[in-house]
Amino acid sequence: MNAKAETNGWFFGIGAFVLWGLVPIYFKALDKVSAPEILAHRIAWCVPVTLIFMWVLSKRVLISSIIADKKLLLGLFSSTALVSCNWYIFTWAVTHEQILATSLGYFINPIMSILMGVFFLQEKLRPLQWAAVIAAILGVANQIVVYGEFPWIALSLATSFALYGFIRKQLQVDSLNGLLVETTIALPFAAAFIGWMFFQEKAAFLNISWSIDLLLISGGVVTAVPLIWFAAAAKKIPLNSVGFLQFIAPSITFLLATQYYGEPLGTKQLLSFVFIWIGLVLYLINPIRNMLARS
Repeated sequence: MNAKAETNGWFFGIGAFVLWGLVPIYFKALDKVSAPEILAHRIAWCVPVTLIFMWVLSKRVLISSIIADKKLLLGLFSSTALVSCNWYIFTWAVTHEQILATSLGYFINPIMSILMGVFFLQEKLRPLQWAAVIAAILGVANQIVVYGEFPWIALSLATSFALYGFIRKQLQVDSLNGLLVETTIALPFAAAFIGWMFFQEKAAFLNISWSIDLLLISGGVVTAVPLIWFAAAAKKIPLNSVGFLQFIAPSITFLLATQYYGEPLGTKQLLSFVFIWIGLVLYLINPIRNMLARS
């Protein structure tokens, strides 16, 4: 692969994770809209937006062949449930002043992926990986002991996204066709909910302001663009490099939560992040060694 292609890959990767890190700003702008309605519109508008991008990029639509493959279709039904759950929890958290919890969740996500390998693939962990897992467990335990509450937002986001990534990795489908099928599967439920909101005269769409309507329609772009960029990056740069870039998003959301939106971060809560960050450093040691050895 030439240097220009790899450079483009880095730009695509950084762009994707920066957008994912900044996405709470989008959801905050929709504070007058309920989380379920935001999710429904995100799914509904993602279908045409994805089709437009596929047309622009000359990507074949493979829905018929995917439907014919029952195993693949079943896998995409599972991934649809997981990603929909992940999107809803994230949306609810951001609209309820819990951005910091989403940041913690996506910092935990790599550690959760390690555990997926242990439970589902019978992978053996190296000592540093075990240390990373233990550090993450201590971070979660600190939340429970200090605050007396289970960090369900962080763990739900980390678990659902790790499971989603695990399932999608097993499925032989490209990211755009996969996203198109997932959102098409969820579309009838989203459309039914939007219709029910109108019937109940509770819909925000077309009833508050044109800016809210435009933001809801833009949900498809917010979903599709970073995924397209991420897919482009994954083809042009090494997978371990993509792994390093994934920490951009929760770092940005952490700064947004604490420095822009003023969510409280006491010393005791910061300790949970410190444990997670220690775990991430331990997690990254082996990939960094491997990358340096190949250079």
